[in-house]
Amino acid sequence: MDFTLSEDQQAFRDTARQFATDRMLPQAARWDAEKIFPEEVLREAAALGFGGIYVRDDVGGSGLSRFDAALIMEELSAACPSTAAYISIHNMAAWMIDAFGDEDQRRRFLPRLCSMEHFASYCLTEPGAGSDAAALSTRAELQGDHYVLNGSKAFISGGGRSDIYVVMLRTGGAGASGVSTLVVEAGTPGLSFGKQENKLGWNSQPTASVIFENCKVPVANRLGPEGHGFKIAMMGLDGGRINIGACSLGGARACLETASRYVVERKQFGKPLADFQATQFKLADMATELDAARLLIWRAASLLDAKSPEATQAAAMGKRFATDAGFRVVNEALQLHGGYGYLKDFPLERYLRDLRVHQILEGTNEIMRVIISRRLLMS
Repeated sequence: MDFTLSEDQQAFRDTARQFATDRMLPQAARWDAEKIFPEEVLREAAALGFGGIYVRDDVGGSGLSRFDAALIMEELSAACPSTAAYISIHNMAAWMIDAFGDEDQRRRFLPRLCSMEHFASYCLTEPGAGSDAAALSTRAELQGDHYVLNGSKAFISGGGRSDIYVVMLRTGGAGASGVSTLVVEAGTPGLSFGKQENKLGWNSQPTASVIFENCKVPVANRLGPEGHGFKIAMMGLDGGRINIGACSLGGARACLETASRYVVERKQFGKPLADFQATQFKLADMATELDAARLLIWRAASLLDAKSPEATQAAAMGKRFATDAGFRVVNEALQLHGGYGYLKDFPLERYLRDLRVHQILEGTNEIMRVIISRRLLMS
């Protein structure tokens, strides 16, 4: 195994790190406190190629790999996990159009998504269908050259602000085989939104229910054949899980670096906290867990790039481990700061709040265990 990054990978990782340091980190606390969706900065990120990371380049995408995306997401989330996670979700929706859309759909939607002139949302979860996504009930009835949609989606990042909604809904019978995927454009009659959710973290991205009431969407906006929507959604989630794991790595790494500096400066009982073996051991364990998580994420991304049948299980393993480890590392970093870690004067509490949801979204970590165990028991 060779873990050496290519010159190109080092270059765009460094570009992402510089952008995160210069354009995201100085404003991240304000975005969080004032619940600002940083559209201008997102479009600056898109100008660097981060709006369509693994979309093909004929429609403005960067044409990079899932491994490349994991490197980028780690760097961006070291400054602001909330904003980086939205970029991941936007990329997931754009990739679904690129991978499963026809040429007309690709050229209609993707150039403005890759530039982030338009923003995108991924719509799977419903009030009554979270972990059991195949039980979704939002329905699309075919009427001539349109579908008529009724139902709602919950916890949608970009809800109420995005221009494009990639929606999984029921066009057939019960179960996964009855699900299809439609692209719903903002401004479509019958499309509305719930109130903006008041969240623990992830405050730099809007989150709301997406509601369909006799919402008419052209058949020309369907991605792939009827009945393929659940498969499309799950394939999108493989990459999303790798990205959200990488976002946990970045946020946790930033907190580990902050804690490492703090314990050198902070003195108790006449000497720096860094001189205590208990502190040294804690930092060593934090660094080791992050490195182990990074290797799992890199392995999953490499398998997904190779279109390996093992990619789904590897993505579930990487997501489960990286998001759990990332939250533990942030929590330990806050503990090392003592009471100061609990203050908003320090960035630890923002990272703690932002990373907590990573253990829930893109499939809860309990569902990751179901995916892993099913694969084991099939062998």
